[in-house]
Amino acid sequence: MKNKNTPQMTGGEALAKMLGVYETKIMFGIGGFQLLPFYDAISRQGNRNPRHILVNDERSGAYAADAYARVLGRPGVCDGTMGPGATNLTNGLIEAHGAGIPMVAVIGDSNRDHSFKNMTQETLQKEVLSPIVKEFIMVERGHRIPELTRRAFLTATSGRPGPVVLSVPENVAHGMWDFNEDEFHVHPNSLNIPAFRIRPDSEIVQKAAALISRSDRPVLLVGGGIHLSGAYRELSEFAESLNIPVAHTLSGKGCLAGSHPLCIHLFGRYDRFANELIRESDLLIGLGFKFGEIATSRYSLIPSHIPVIHIDISPEEIGKHQTIEVGMWADCKLALKDLLDEMSESLPTQKQKRKEYAGQILKMQEQWREANRARLFSEENPLTMSRVCTELSRAIPADGILLADGGFAAHWTGLLYDTSGAGRTYIANRGNASIGYGIPGGMGAQLAAGQIPVVAITGDGGCNMSLGDLETIIRENIPVTVLVVNNAASGYVKALQHSMFKRYQSSDLLDMNYAEIFKSMGGRGVRVETPEALEGALRDGIAEKAAPVLIDMVTTRDPDFMLPAADARTRKKN
Repeated sequence: MKNKNTPQMTGGEALAKMLGVYETKIMFGIGGFQLLPFYDAISRQGNRNPRHILVNDERSGAYAADAYARVLGRPGVCDGTMGPGATNLTNGLIEAHGAGIPMVAVIGDSNRDHSFKNMTQETLQKEVLSPIVKEFIMVERGHRIPELTRRAFLTATSGRPGPVVLSVPENVAHGMWDFNEDEFHVHPNSLNIPAFRIRPDSEIVQKAAALISRSDRPVLLVGGGIHLSGAYRELSEFAESLNIPVAHTLSGKGCLAGSHPLCIHLFGRYDRFANELIRESDLLIGLGFKFGEIATSRYSLIPSHIPVIHIDISPEEIGKHQTIEVGMWADCKLALKDLLDEMSESLPTQKQKRKEYAGQILKMQEQWREANRARLFSEENPLTMSRVCTELSRAIPADGILLADGGFAAHWTGLLYDTSGAGRTYIANRGNASIGYGIPGGMGAQLAAGQIPVVAITGDGGCNMSLGDLETIIRENIPVTVLVVNNAASGYVKALQHSMFKRYQSSDLLDMNYAEIFKSMGGRGVRVETPEALEGALRDGIAEKAAPVLIDMVTTRDPDFMLPAADARTRKKN
C-alpha cells in the first residue's frame, strides 16, 4: 500500500527533480516525445533549475555541455530523443570520453512494452553508445530514477571523469511512480571533480624522487589531467622548488602562465623551443599526459634512451605504448604533493643545481620572440594567423577564456596564444579534435563563465558545421564573442594537400561574409579585412557584455601559410 506521505509523480517529473537537487543550472538539447513529461516538469518549475537550452543539433548540445563542464568544474548535462537524437550525441560523447570531461546525457528510449516491434525511430542506441561512454545506464523501473541519477553523476566524476548515458524509456518517463521524499538527495562526492582522489604508492614515490634527484636536465610534460585535478598551485610549487621546465600539450595549456620563467610552452608537432629541451633532457616526467600522436610528433619526439616517469589517473595509460622507468597511478595534485614531501630535505640543493639550466628559459623565450617578431606583428593583408594570435593575447583579459575549435584554430592558438595565468583559460577539444566545436563550445563556456568574457575561435569550415547554433546564441542572447577564421578553405586539409601534392581536392569553400549572415539572424557582425582593424574589433567585441558578437576575419588564402609549421607526416628526415 502506498504511504500517504510518499509523493507520486511521473518518471519525467522525478528526473527533473533530481537534476534540480544536483543543482544542474543549464542543460542543452532537443526535446522529443519519450521525455515530454520531463520537459513539462522543467517548464512548471519556472526559474528553478534546470534551464533547458534548445539547440539546433544534438551534437551541439553535447559540445556545449562539454565546454560548460570544463569551465564550471561540474558535470555538463545534455539530452536527446530516441534514435536520431541519441545517436547525434555521438561526436560530443566521444570528445568528452577522450578528454575526461564529466557529462550526463539523458536520452529517451522505446516503450518497453513495444520494444523491437519497429517503433518509430527505435534504434539499438545502447549498442551504438556504450563503447564511447563510461557507462550506459538504463532506467527499467521509474522508482529507481533517484538512485540511478546519483549513479550517473558519481560515475561521471569518479576516477578519470567522462560521459555517462542515462536512458529513460517512454513508459518510465510517462508512467506514475511512488517515491519517498528522502530519496531525492545528492551523493556528497559526485559534484566534485574528481569525486575521489587516489594517492600514489609510497614505494613508487621514492623511486620517482630518486630519479628526479639524480637528473640535471629534467622536463615536465603536462597534459589535460592538470585541469581535471586542479593541480595548478602544486605544479608551480613543484617546478619552482626543483627548477624544472614545464612543457604542455594543447590540452594542458594554461597549466602555468605563458610568461612564467619555467614555461617552455607547447611541445610536439608544433613548438617554440620545447622539443629542443626534450631531446636534450636526461629525465622526462609525464603528468596527466597520454603520450599521444600530436604531442609526440607521431611518436618520434621522445628519445628512447631518456628515462620517463609517467603519472596518470588512468592506470591503463601508464606505459601503454611509451617505455617508462616509473609508473605512478595517482591524482596529479596528490602525486606532486607526495613527491615534494619525499624530497623536502633536498629541495634547496636540487633547486641550486639546476639554477643555470632553468635560467636559460627566459633567454630562450626572448630569442624566440625576437626571431618571430616579423610574423607575430605582421602587417600583411589579408590577415595572418600569427597576427591574429598576437592580438588575441593582447585583447583577452587575464581571467578571459579562449576556446578553440578542432584542428586549424587549435594548432595556431595553442602555439602562439599566451595565457595570462594558471587555470583553464584556454580550451581546445582534443579528446577527438572534431571540427564544429567552436560555436557550441563557446556558447556553453560563456554560460558557465557568467561575466567573464569568452572568445570562441573557429574556421569557416567549423562555422559551417555549426551555423544553425548561431541562431541559438542570438535567441538565448549569450554574450560570447565568436571569431571566424575566413580563408575560404578547409585550411588544414588544403595546406597538407599543398605540401604533398601541390593540387587540391574538396578543400575549397565559398568565400562567404559571416558577419552579414550573423546580422541577417539579428546579431552584431563585424568583418575585419586589415590588421589595423583587428585590435579595435576584438576590444569592442570582448567589451560587449549584453549580446553576442561575431567577427569575420579574412585571413590568407595562401596554403603555404595556413599551418604554423611542417606537419610531422610530411617532414623529411635528415
